[in-house]
Amino acid sequence: MKQTLTLKEKTKHFLYILLPILVTQFALFSMNFFDTMMSGNVSSNDLAGVAIGSSLWVPIFTGLSGILMAATPIIAHLIGANNKKTVPYTVVQGIYLSIVLAIIVIVIGILFLNPILNFMNLDDVVRNIAKNYLIALAFGIFPLFSYTILRSFIDALGHTRITMIITLLSLPINIFFNYILIFGKLGFPQLGGIGAGVASSITYWCIFLISIYFIHRITPFAEYNIFRDWPKISLHSWKELLKIGVPSGLAIFCETSIFAAVTLLMSQYNTITIAAHQAAINFASFLYMLPLSISMALTITVGFEVGAKRYKDAKSYSYLGIGLGLLLGILCSVILLVFNEQVGMLYTNEPEVLALISQFLIFAIFFQMSDAVGAPLQGALRGYKDVNVTFLLAVLSFWIIGLPLGYTLATFTELGAFGYWIGLITGLATGAVFLFIRLQYVQKRQLMKLTTPPVMKKSS
Repeated sequence: MKQTLTLKEKTKHFLYILLPILVTQFALFSMNFFDTMMSGNVSSNDLAGVAIGSSLWVPIFTGLSGILMAATPIIAHLIGANNKKTVPYTVVQGIYLSIVLAIIVIVIGILFLNPILNFMNLDDVVRNIAKNYLIALAFGIFPLFSYTILRSFIDALGHTRITMIITLLSLPINIFFNYILIFGKLGFPQLGGIGAGVASSITYWCIFLISIYFIHRITPFAEYNIFRDWPKISLHSWKELLKIGVPSGLAIFCETSIFAAVTLLMSQYNTITIAAHQAAINFASFLYMLPLSISMALTITVGFEVGAKRYKDAKSYSYLGIGLGLLLGILCSVILLVFNEQVGMLYTNEPEVLALISQFLIFAIFFQMSDAVGAPLQGALRGYKDVNVTFLLAVLSFWIIGLPLGYTLATFTELGAFGYWIGLITGLATGAVFLFIRLQYVQKRQLMKLTTPPVMKKSS
C-alpha cells in the first residue's frame, strides 16, 4: 500500500489492488459455478440437489467469512498507522477464531441438517444429493476458514496478486476433480452432484497449503514471521475481530441467506423450477463477483487511508469504486440481455429448464444494477469500520422489505416464482439507497475531524 496524491494515481493504484481480487473472486466462485454447471449436465436432479446444498452452504460460508475478513481493515489500519509489530499476533488470533467457527458450523450441521432437508418438499433423490454434497464440503471447512484469515493478511498488505496466483493454481485442481468425480472418469465412480462437494473440499485444502507456503517463504510476508510464535488465545483480540466482523458477517449473511430462504420456499415448486431458479441465481452470483471485488478493494484502500487519517483521500477512493461498480453493472446487464439463451445453455440441455432459466435471467438484470452500487458502498463503510448500521440496514432491506414482498407476490398473485425475484430486487435497491445515505453521513463526520480544533485543557 502507498499514498496517492492525484485522481490518476488513485485510479491506477485502485486498479492495481482490484484486478487481482477480481480474478481471485471469479476463480473462487468458479468452484461453485462449475459444481452447479457440471452437475446440471448429469441430470436435473443433480442440479437441483447441488442447488439446495449450495443455498444452505453459501450463506453460512459468506457470513462467517465476512466475520473473519474483519482482519483485513484491522491489519490495514495497523499498517497505515505503521504499527507492524502487532500484525502477526492479529493473524494468529484470527486463525484460532476460524478454527472455533469451523467447529461450530460442523456441530450445527450434525444437529440440524437432516431436520431442515426433511422439512422441505423434495424428491428423495434430490434430498440425498443435497445432504451428501454438504457432508463432503464439511471436510474442507477448516482449511477454508483458516485460508480466509491468511488471505486477509496478504490483501491488507496490498499484495492482492498473491491471492490471485494462489487461487489460479487451485482452480485446475477443482475442475479436474469435478470432472473425474462427477462424471466417473479415470476409474472413479460417477458421484454426480456429490462428487462436486468432494472436489471442492480437496481444493480448499490445496488453497490453504499453498497460502502457508507463500506466507512462510515469500517476501514481504516472510518478514512478519507469522508462524514463528503461537501466543495463547486472547479473548480481547477475538472481541476486536468480532466487534467489526459480526456486524459485517451478519450483513453479508442477511443478503446471501435471503437467496437461500427463497430457494427453500421455492421447494413447493417442481424440480424443473428449482433447477432453473438456481441456475439463474448461480450466474447472477457469478457476475456479482465484479461489485464484490470492488467492495473488497475499497475496504483495503479506504481502510489504509482512514488509518493514516487522510479522510479526503478515503472519500475519493469511495466514489471512485462506486462509479466503477455502476459502469460494470451496466455492462453485465447488457450481457444478460443479449446472451440470455446462451447463458442458460451452459447449465442444461433440457428445453423446459432452459426456457425458465431465460425468463429468470431477465430479472437478474435488475439484480446487477442494485448490486453494482450496494456492494461497493458496503466495502467503503467497512473501510471506515462502520459496520453496525450496515447490518441493521441489511435486515431492514432484505428481511423486512424484500422477503415479505416476494412471498406476497409469489403467493397471492399470478407471478408465482417470479414474485420472489421481484421482492429480492426491491430489497437490493432499497439497501443501496440506505447505504449511500449512510456513507455520506460517515464521510461528513470524518471530514469534520479535520476542521474541528481540539479542545484545550485548562491548566491547573
